[in-house]
Amino acid sequence: MASTKRSKAKKQASRESAPAPRMPRVVFTGGPAAGKTAVLDVLRRHLAGGVAVLPEAATILFTGGFPRPKDVAGRRHVQQAIFQVQRSIEGIYGIEHPDVPHICDRGGLDGAAYWPGGLSRFLGAMGTTLDSEYRRYDAVIFMETSAYDEHAYPAENPYRTETPAQARKIDRTLREIWEGHPQFFLVGREVKFYEKVASCMLALSQVLDLGELNGRKARKARAARQSP
Repeated sequence: MASTKRSKAKKQASRESAPAPRMPRVVFTGGPAAGKTAVLDVLRRHLAGGVAVLPEAATILFTGGFPRPKDVAGRRHVQQAIFQVQRSIEGIYGIEHPDVPHICDRGGLDGAAYWPGGLSRFLGAMGTTLDSEYRRYDAVIFMETSAYDEHAYPAENPYRTETPAQARKIDRTLREIWEGHPQFFLVGREVKFYEKVASCMLALSQVLDLGELNGRKARKARAARQSP
């Protein structure tokens, strides 16, 4: 009898200590000037309350004055900082928004496209593996850069330092890094902006229940109206 009670107590403790399953996490990535920020702004408004859209780690650092050295050692420090901030953002949003899917503006592997020596050295330096990084994200939506058409490549972003040729190289490298993910979706560069948004929504609908997300958004809006 006593052993049965202990067994039940152990099972109960195990259930209470087991981590709650995390919500889906989707990465938006691609080369510079792919339109990620603009598309994510649309999704943030359209799915407000139904998803959490995470900010880009690099933008947080660079807009705050983080240095951008050109030498090899300095570039490694920059990518290490971005990787750690990315991890921290994902962790914080997991705590503050545990009940909605997360949409990430870039993922942990993006830094490999900028790392001196490439993917394998990046993974070794970060203490991770390609498989474990793939498992962190339920899907990857890859948006190709506009730099394949140099006339379409915008130059007004003060934090975008890449030339069109550099942007194309980064784009190709990022695609090689991410396309092995089992849920990889490609949004091509040739489409117009509203078509990009539609393609991204279609890809999301294959990973997330958008009907449920919109229902959750409506329920939250009703609750907000009814609250005193």
